Amino acid sequence: MTSDPASIRRLYGRRTGHKLRVGQAALVETMLPALSVPAGGAVTAAGLFGDDRPLWLEIGFGRGEHMAAQAAANPGVGIIGAEPFLDGVVGALIDIEARGLTNVRLHNGDALDILDRLPPASLDRLFLLHPDPWPKARHAKRRFVNPGPLDLVARALKPGGELRIGTDHPVYCRWALMQMGQRRDFDWLATGPGDWQVRSDDWPPTRYEAKARAQGHEVWYFRYRRV
Repeated sequence: MTSDPASIRRLYGRRTGHKLRVGQAALVETMLPALSVPAGGAVTAAGLFGDDRPLWLEIGFGRGEHMAAQAAANPGVGIIGAEPFLDGVVGALIDIEARGLTNVRLHNGDALDILDRLPPASLDRLFLLHPDPWPKARHAKRRFVNPGPLDLVARALKPGGELRIGTDHPVYCRWALMQMGQRRDFDWLATGPGDWQVRSDDWPPTRYEAKARAQGHEVWYFRYRRV
């Protein structure tokens, strides 16, 4: 049974950071409305991009470097980025403008709101890269990789669709392996250690990964197929 989405909403903390500079505020005022996912109704490729192209979703895109790189490399794909922090949205807008990308739409809010509105089996790929690990045991229910959110992901992904999870936090790594190992609606695509210890060529790096590597942390890359 799918968990009640209302019970799984507290997945992040603060949403605002430093005051925006004039140029950044201008992007938010002029560019963000044109790229934002509409507030109501079903979220579909046709509604967002005008055709039935493959649809990808990135949850918590940070500053958007992975999302922008994927959009540039896959112009025939429509990518939705969901990010609650305005600083991250501004970073993505800067990259989208600089690259001239037309195949990205943004949601400055909770990714679960988008997952609720996606028709069943409408996503081809979903990315969850370096999510907040909430490392304390009492906060484990706030981690995205939990039964409630994963039920929504399973509902939204097409059969054969792919879920990618990246983390450099050992607690989250173990937690994700445990939670995904209990699922019968996903197959882990790894056949050996190299498949989850080495980032594939079609998986652009993020600044979080670079920071983790600079600090000497190991990074893990998990790929799961919806069955």
